[in-house]
Amino acid sequence: MDMNHVDLNLLLIFEAMLEHQSVTRAGQAVGLSQPAMSAALAKLRLMLNDPLFVRTGVGMKPTPRAQDLAPSISRVLDIMRTQVLHESNFDAAVATRTFTINTPDIGEMVFLPKLLKRLSTVAPSIRLRATTVPHEQLETALETGKVDLAVGYFPDLTKAEIFQQRLFSHSFVCVVREDHPKVPGNRLSMKQFLDLAHMVVYVSGRSHEIFEYLLHQRGIRRKIALETRHFMSLPMIIEESDLVATVPRAVGVAYSRFANLKLLELPMAVPQYDLKQYWHRRFHRDGASVWFRNLITDLFRE
Repeated sequence: MDMNHVDLNLLLIFEAMLEHQSVTRAGQAVGLSQPAMSAALAKLRLMLNDPLFVRTGVGMKPTPRAQDLAPSISRVLDIMRTQVLHESNFDAAVATRTFTINTPDIGEMVFLPKLLKRLSTVAPSIRLRATTVPHEQLETALETGKVDLAVGYFPDLTKAEIFQQRLFSHSFVCVVREDHPKVPGNRLSMKQFLDLAHMVVYVSGRSHEIFEYLLHQRGIRRKIALETRHFMSLPMIIEESDLVATVPRAVGVAYSRFANLKLLELPMAVPQYDLKQYWHRRFHRDGASVWFRNLITDLFRE
């Protein structure tokens, strides 16, 4: 085998497959989507000239060749982790670096306050920079380190070099002003949903496109009174009108804290979607990056 064609990252794929014996679970363990994990496994098979893991009724079982290689690959990874890649620990309490997060404006509103509060106690000298990179440039921004972490709904980030981790699942609700004359309860009927005038935020690439696509697929047409590209104006407009808007649940909860709004359950079943954090392979084991990702994971678990 030509060493010029050996990709040591694929050994991590081997290790995860050996442990989990499932493409999906192994992908979750290393931060890869199922398509990316399948592509990496195909490269690993080509590199080692063996199927390595074969689908059976009880999972993806290792071939004899994979079983023979397992001890050697384990030793190589142990050496890499303990000797080659060992770094000094990141001391957040005294660190002064800046972390750049790519997240939409609604992401800033929902989770940045909690993140800043936590940083003030565990890492008071760390600074945050929130940005919104165009979707077609986000992968490059993560690769170069211009962006440390993308947090939100970014379904186009599927390449093997981009790791991802699910933070939580989101759903949708409607919001109206608290004293709306046509909505006395806390749930909309389909008739009310269709009769009321709607405010709609149209911004390309955002999670609300899931809801818009669902309405299109089901042939549901609303009465749209206002279209805008800004979420931040929504609570003030809804509070001062008889309009209704559909937003992610966490956004609706945040709006209701400072505006006279109430949340209404939708009259139709709507699938949930996952919010994730994404980072580039280059920074997967960087001490500061690992600390920051773990901090965000802990916040979303609370």
